[in-house]
Amino acid sequence: MKCDIVLSGVGGQGILSIATVLGQAAVTNHLYLKQAETHGMSQRGGAVQSYLRLSDKEIFSDLIPAGEAQLILSVEPLESLRYLPFLSDEGYVITNTTPYVNIPDYPDVEKVMEAIRALPRVIAIDAEEVAREAGNVKASNMVMLGAASPFIELSAESLEEGIRAIFGRKGEEVVNLNLRAFRAGRAFANQKRND
Repeated sequence: MKCDIVLSGVGGQGILSIATVLGQAAVTNHLYLKQAETHGMSQRGGAVQSYLRLSDKEIFSDLIPAGEAQLILSVEPLESLRYLPFLSDEGYVITNTTPYVNIPDYPDVEKVMEAIRALPRVIAIDAEEVAREAGNVKASNMVMLGAASPFIELSAESLEEGIRAIFGRKGEEVVNLNLRAFRAGRAFANQKRND
């Protein structure tokens, strides 16, 4: 098992929570794990990205080479395009469709989405809307994790255990909200994959 994932988004969107849940699930499954993060101006809405490498064999670098990532998981659509050079020929892009317009020259959203939809393997989901339906728009990052989960060689159960471990100190209500969001994202991706 080997899975290289580029997580991308904007500060405050929960990228590092996604990475933490994935890391928790990997450790539970006795996998090797390497992670490299770039926070940039994350507290001001700047770009945030994290390389996450999971394997059943020892990993020697925390950086993902160009063209090697199996997955780009982005909670912001423009950010998903930024990391396309890292995506393997067989890789998937899982992206939120709701833009975080944090710069004055943000490109036309329709053009961004057109470029995303032209990719051969993409799941584009309105994570905010799905999270709202699950109970809280703030859980959109767990919707994104759920949408990516069918493409990661970790069981849904181990990812849910990771969610429980990470959010458990915030109480059962928060845990359940994040689990609902995760399951809704997973159901969406599975439906799109089977269409």
